[in-house]
Amino acid sequence: MSICLVCGSGASVPAYQGSDRLYHTTTRQFQVVRCGKCGLLRLDPQPSRGELRRFYPEKYWFAPDESAAGRMEESWRRIVLRDHVRFVTRALRTAGSRGPLLDVGCGGGLFLGMMRERGFQVMGLDLSREAASMAWRLHKSPAVVAEFATAPLRAASLAAVTMFHVVEHLYDPGSYLSGARELLAPGGRLIVQVPNAASWQSRLLGGAWNGLDIPRHLFDLRDSDLEQLLKDAGFEVVRRKYFSLRDNPAGLASSLAPALDPMARRLRRVAESGGARLIKDFTYFAMVLGALPFAALEAACGAGSTVMIEARVR
Repeated sequence: MSICLVCGSGASVPAYQGSDRLYHTTTRQFQVVRCGKCGLLRLDPQPSRGELRRFYPEKYWFAPDESAAGRMEESWRRIVLRDHVRFVTRALRTAGSRGPLLDVGCGGGLFLGMMRERGFQVMGLDLSREAASMAWRLHKSPAVVAEFATAPLRAASLAAVTMFHVVEHLYDPGSYLSGARELLAPGGRLIVQVPNAASWQSRLLGGAWNGLDIPRHLFDLRDSDLEQLLKDAGFEVVRRKYFSLRDNPAGLASSLAPALDPMARRLRRVAESGGARLIKDFTYFAMVLGALPFAALEAACGAGSTVMIEARVR
């Protein structure tokens, strides 16, 4: 039995049971438990590192193809990523620190490319050689293939570190946050985004909430849990944002109809005709648009299905 990441308690009660609803990498059932002391949700028992790798499909990141649908998806992603770009741009300009922006878990590098287009010095870090290569090739953004703890980076050299949907996948999130503190230049900023287990979507959907992403998410953090981890790592919170145009409406759509999720269908290599793909994509997009008012309302009430936090070293 694992202990709680936030309070250290070993007491827990069962919360949810489920398998991989989105990518179907396994039929095994997993248990999500709630800490009996502070309420943090976590996978228990956690799979070994070798097991965990098998639950990530190939190209577990956005990789546009040459089809019309692929080009449309990239255009859409550019639109919805502007939320992230604006948030990070404000953090960088407010802090005024020197050095590059490092995106941990950069995937194919679209976010980095958009930041570079706005004049910022950028670099990425990812475990996938193919993802890092795509960041270089498509978005002219240098990317390193390495574990964060062993990456060839100089202390106090970065203006900002971003971690979008990274922390919840880690066995030891605190080590990544502490590592970011060491790498940030004076005045630098850490920006972290996670699914928010205190959201309305989580409370309404329970085990069907897409933010659990069983079995890839080892921890399911509330905004208060993330803030405590940041405090423990030597940070103080500057800003919070509970709405993400990329993540919140789409997360609700994928919770309700995981079989329609376009990325999941692509990674699962679902056999479908061009017409069937178009119909499914259109239906999913309509669900995303339909989810937008609810996603905006919960975010306005401080209970959005994701939370993005800007923090600085105390």
